[in-house]
This record gives sequence, C-alpha cells and structure tokens, in this order.
Amino acid sequence: MKKLKNKRFYTVSFLIYLFMVLVAYVISVIYLEPNVRSFFLSFFSANKVGSENIIEIVVDDSSISKYPWPWSNEMYTEILDYLHTYAKPKVIGLDIFLPTIDVNNKADMGFVNQVGKMNNLVTSFTPESGSADASDKEFMNEFKDRYSLKINDDALFLNSKFEKVSKLQDFYYDKIKNSASVRIERDTVAGNIFDATNLIKIGDAYYPSLPLKMYMLENNTNEVILNDKNIIIPKTKLAIPHKLIQDGLVQSKIRFYANRIVFDGKNYNESSASHLACPAYKIIDSYRSIKAGKKPDIPPDLFKDMTVFIGINLSGPSADVFKTPMDNRHPGVDIQATVYDNISNNHFIKDLNIFIQFLSVLLLSLFTFILILKYNFLRSLLSIIFIDILYFIICGVLAYNGSLLSFINPISIQLITLIFGYSFKFLTENRNKEKIKQAMGKYISQDVMKNVVKNIDELGLGGKRAIVTVLFSDIRGFTSLSEKMTAEEVSKILNEYFSQMEPIITKYNGVINKFIGDAVMAIFGEPIQDINHPKNAVKCAYEMLKKVEYLREKWLSEGKPKIEIGVGINTGEAFIGNIGTETRMEYTVIGDTVNLASRIEGYNKVYKTNLLVSSSTYNYISDIADVIKIKEVQIRGKSKKMDIYEVLRIEGLKK
Repeated sequence: MKKLKNKRFYTVSFLIYLFMVLVAYVISVIYLEPNVRSFFLSFFSANKVGSENIIEIVVDDSSISKYPWPWSNEMYTEILDYLHTYAKPKVIGLDIFLPTIDVNNKADMGFVNQVGKMNNLVTSFTPESGSADASDKEFMNEFKDRYSLKINDDALFLNSKFEKVSKLQDFYYDKIKNSASVRIERDTVAGNIFDATNLIKIGDAYYPSLPLKMYMLENNTNEVILNDKNIIIPKTKLAIPHKLIQDGLVQSKIRFYANRIVFDGKNYNESSASHLACPAYKIIDSYRSIKAGKKPDIPPDLFKDMTVFIGINLSGPSADVFKTPMDNRHPGVDIQATVYDNISNNHFIKDLNIFIQFLSVLLLSLFTFILILKYNFLRSLLSIIFIDILYFIICGVLAYNGSLLSFINPISIQLITLIFGYSFKFLTENRNKEKIKQAMGKYISQDVMKNVVKNIDELGLGGKRAIVTVLFSDIRGFTSLSEKMTAEEVSKILNEYFSQMEPIITKYNGVINKFIGDAVMAIFGEPIQDINHPKNAVKCAYEMLKKVEYLREKWLSEGKPKIEIGVGINTGEAFIGNIGTETRMEYTVIGDTVNLASRIEGYNKVYKTNLLVSSSTYNYISDIADVIKIKEVQIRGKSKKMDIYEVLRIEGLKK
C-alpha cells in the first residue's frame, strides 16, 4: 500500500510538472521569445559593419524641407538620370511606390522614359491575396513571362495565398526591365521585422525580393533551386537558408548590421540607417549643378560600381519605417539594403535544429532539479545562476556567429523546474532538530554543536548571515621549504605546528574552520557567540605569533628550518552554514569577508609584516592595539584602494 501511494504521488507530481512546463513554454514562445530574440540579434549578431559598396538615397525630412512633399515624378527622374548618366552604379533598387502616372503629364512620361533607358534598375511590385479574375490572369501570364524566376519543378507544388499583383499601367509596365517584390512580414506578437521574404510564389510562379533580384541581376542569372533548407543560386553557388515555407512565402532570417551612417556631402554622421545614406535632395541639387556646369555637392564617382537603393524615411504618415531589433523606426529602404548585404556577403542567421533546442531545455531542467535535491537553497540557487550565466554566454557566442539558440524558452521551463523542485523537496523532506544535531556531530565538536543547536532557529537549514571575524594564517615560504624535506618531516612539523595553534584559537573562542595545506582558517563570533570576537581574534593572532617564536627556536635547535607565519584578519558580514554531502558535511563561512581576510594575509609577504588587519577590524581594536597604518593598498578583486594596519603590540592577553 505504501509503495502504491508513493507511485501515485510521483505520477501525479510528474503530470503536474508536465502541465506547468507546457504552459510556460507556450507563454514564453508567444510573449517572451520575440523580445529576447531581438536582444540577441541587436546585441550579439549585429557585430559586422555594413558593406561599403551599398549606398542608400533617402527621401528624408531634410529633403522634403527643401522640396515640399509630395514630390512629382520629375524629382525621381532627376535622381535616376543622375545615376544613369553620370554615376554609373552596378544596380539600382527603387523601393518606392509611385503615384499614378498620367499619360498626358510631360513630367510623368519623362519618368517612364527614364525607367525605360535603365537596364540596371529594379522597380517594386506588391503581391495581392485573393482570387484572380480573367483580366488578372491575363495580366499575370505576361507578368510571369517577364519577371518570374526559372525554378526547379518540385518547388511549384507548394501552395500560396497569392494569385495576383497590383496592376501597373501598360505604358509604364512596358518600359520596366526588372521588377521584384518588396513585401515585408512583421512578427505577429512583437511587431518586429525578423525575416526577409526572399522568394514569393504568386499563382504558379516564383518571384524574387528586391534585394535578391538585384543580386541576381548583378550576376546575370535568373535561375534558382528551392529545397527544404536553402534557396540556391546555381551560378554563384550561394545557399540562402530559409524557414518553413508557408502561404507561398520563402523567408530567411535577417542579420542586421551595427554601424549607422549618413553622408551629407561633406561629413559622415550617425543616423537610423545601417548603411551609407545620402539625402535625396543632395542628389537633386548635385544633378542640377552638373546640368548648370557647376561642381556638385555629391560627386557622381561616389556611386560608380556601387549598389544603390532609393527609398523613403520620413517622420510623418508617409514614413516607410518598421520596428526591428535595431530600431523602433528602422527605414524600410535600409532593411532592403541589409537583406541585400546578407545575400551578397553570405551573412545569414540560422536557428539551430530542434534536437539541439530540445536538448538545451532538457539539460537545464535536469541540472536544476539535481541541484535542488542535492544542495541547500543558497548553493543550489548560486549554481543555477552560474549555469544560466554560462548558458547566456553560449547563446551569445552562437548568436555572434550567426546561429540562434533559444534562451528564454529553456530558462522559462527551468523556472518552472525550480518552483516545482523546491515544492517537491519541501513535501518530501522530514527533518527534525535531533537529526540536524546528529548530522552536525559528524563534522563539528560537541561544544560547538551545542551552541549551534541552541540557536538552530536562527541558523535555518542552510545557515545564516552574521558579523564574524575571519583569521587566516600561513607559513612563509613553506612550499620551498617542503621541497627540501621528506614527506614525513613535513608532516611532523605541520602536526606539531597545528597542535600548538589549535589550543590558542580555542582559548579565544575561535573555531578552526579548515586546514589548507600549511594554512589555518579560523572563525570568531560564530557559532560560539562572542561580542568581542574582533579583539579576541587579534589577541589570538598575537599569541600565535609568540608561540611561533618559541617553536622557531626549538626547531632551529633540532636542526629544522626556520619558519615564520603571516596572519590576516578581517571583520564583516558572511554566510555561515553547512556545505558538503549527506555523509560528509562541513561547517564553514562564505563571502567576500573571507576572501578579503585571505588576501590581506598575503600582503604580509609584500610589506614584510607578520600581522595585518583590515580597517573594519581595526575599528574594534583601536583601543588595545598599537598599529602602523598602510594607506591605500590595492586589494585584488576590489575596485577601490583601502587601508590596512600592521599590529605591533596589544594589551590584555589571556593568561
């Protein structure tokens, strides 16, 4: 019956745990993961500088301040003619949807004719969902012949929600040599742009994104291969990793870039773009200057053999901006330039496969549960924090190198494991005061144990924080001395030394916490309550030094090496409690107070002293000690310098 109840208890507990894990996973994926992903993409992945062969011409606030908005098509004609006639870039991407073109408007037709002259210009179109009527289908047949990609047959079996595109006027459509999609998909929860739609299926054909088309135009190819993992450009051997294909959208993760530069013709300044950007009005002014025989502000040579994007970045309702991990108002034209940069330089972000993602969740949860069951609260919590920091670093390093490993999902499930684990531990533990007393007898003297048990409610299961004085003593140069002696001789000297030191420490209400080779660590103030523990610790150290003088004379007369000791003392708050295992426990003190005492002891070698105390200890002993103040010592691990004191003489020693 007892076994049955235990089995039922563990089964119900496990089912509750699984339910909690499922809820945590769903919440983290939907509400937390997008923001955490944004952090890793901006803080770690955006570590490369945007390519210098990409320039953006941006219709920004400064441009419409000089030339009022909305612009006529004549303005864009001047920009395109500047690039076509004088600048000679490799390829131009027009990331702008122009207003309706009037066939009777001279300026509009001038723009149409300018587009017709440019073989290296890629214009934009937008796909439309919904069914296509007869006229749409007729138009799409021509559109397909002109702009679709040559793709492997098995890719054509994938479904799509798109059947048509926004129609263009025939006289404009006939002039366009190259056109591509500029569709951008937002994350449904965070609203961020994480992915680029590099391919889109419309009807029974595939079309490239603006950046991909520009890359393919530069490389004089129109052929792609689409498989389960990559978009492959056979001519250049480029493989673009993509996500799960849905609704005809073939999306790849965007790797953003760090630098943000704007060029005003004279200076390079910080902006919201991650590539070199130039205000559109500067191009227009430069074009008009050239036409007038004057020196332009922007020399056309700046654009020679470059990749150019033309777009809008305004602060008003006409703004073409999006929320990305890098910026809440990231210009759409810069996103297109970033995707092109990813493609042309093979800079991609990849999600690690589902097995690795699952393994990270499993290992973090397993380690967490083991630590909870094996160690006390503080130690297990610190260990879990350390593991999480290590995991964060691993995720950061992977993101830096272009691979994303989910951070928040495993941590969310680990948090559930933490809550469940401590609840489970609380329900299964059945310890009492006598059991603790018996356990303490394994590692502490009876007298000390009585004091601990007496204050057991204050100590708690793991321990407590208290003001203590920590003493470290160390034999000078013992390592080099021991190399000249046999192991038996070393053991004999240490045993005699420790045997003489232990009674002195006990005499002053101290507890030897541990022997570390030839060093002694002692605690004053806990577990034996002593309000005068700083004074007693210093008196103890002073008497230890006197005893060493006696031992030194004795050992020299016996032909043994001369030894000296250094003592360091510090007073402060520390964690007092038990550490170890169920069968071997140790009562110890943990914290910066301990570390500082050890480091102060080490300075005896630097200043040729024997007894050094911290300023916190000196505040308690100033009325009984003659000291020399050593000012502004740089203690390892401390950002600020501090004073320490050499104790020369004290009063009031116990007889």
